[in-house]
Amino acid sequence: MSNRIKFAAFGLAAFTLGTQGFAQEALGPSTVIASVNGQEITLGHMILMRDELPDQYKQYPDDILFQALYSQAVEQTLLAGTVAGEPSNRVKFSMENTLRDLQSGLAVERIFDEQVSDDALQAAYQSTYLDVDLGVEYNASHILVETKDAADALLLGLQAGLDFAEAAQEHSTGPSGPSGGSLGWFERGAMVGPFDAAVAAMEVGALAGPVQTQFGWHLIKLNETRPVEPPAFDLVAEELADQIGTDALTVVIESLKADANIIRVAPEDFDVSLLGDLSLLEN
Repeated sequence: MSNRIKFAAFGLAAFTLGTQGFAQEALGPSTVIASVNGQEITLGHMILMRDELPDQYKQYPDDILFQALYSQAVEQTLLAGTVAGEPSNRVKFSMENTLRDLQSGLAVERIFDEQVSDDALQAAYQSTYLDVDLGVEYNASHILVETKDAADALLLGLQAGLDFAEAAQEHSTGPSGPSGGSLGWFERGAMVGPFDAAVAAMEVGALAGPVQTQFGWHLIKLNETRPVEPPAFDLVAEELADQIGTDALTVVIESLKADANIIRVAPEDFDVSLLGDLSLLEN
């Protein structure tokens, strides 16, 4: 848990300070909420502090949050003032990492906003789901038994006219047995390999087997097939947006790399175990 969250939690549970002397109207992010030994705490600071709180704390009323975040900001400023001299390496590098992360995040948001439009989403939906063959769905039933001899005997009975569903209810050891062996609708890859391959090679109404899998021996009946229907646009819009944005981001990054002067330490010249040595940040 970060210090910010700890302070916020404390403030919500035990805040007792007053809020005298604050401006009644918030003019903007630079509006000064408090001054601690000459160091200003602004509305912008507090807006970001609130944004970084865990969701459970954001449920509190704004007046309670204001008081708690004010208390937190004042206490942190007072404590920070007790640390003399320049920021430590840990603080300095952490601040640089945070700034880089925030600025790159803004760049990513800008790229996504520029590229993910209604027209782009519709075009992606068309090319991904409407202009391609999405394959076939299968509706099959099976009987699962422990031995090949038992499967062979049942197959002879089915070929002689034994009802498949009744045989499944009586003999199948699988969970679908009580429902006549019905597996419902499924696509390629949903079943284990040998079963999947057997179903894909079958004609509707045909029997296949015995087919061995890790579960035992299967007799399979293919009841019906149908083309896979594309999902509704609303169900995949977010996924498509992520893909459009990610593809655009990749192009931008590769372009930036091509134009940049990047110099790296060769992996063989660097002791990678140093990544875990926090003592290097002590000064």
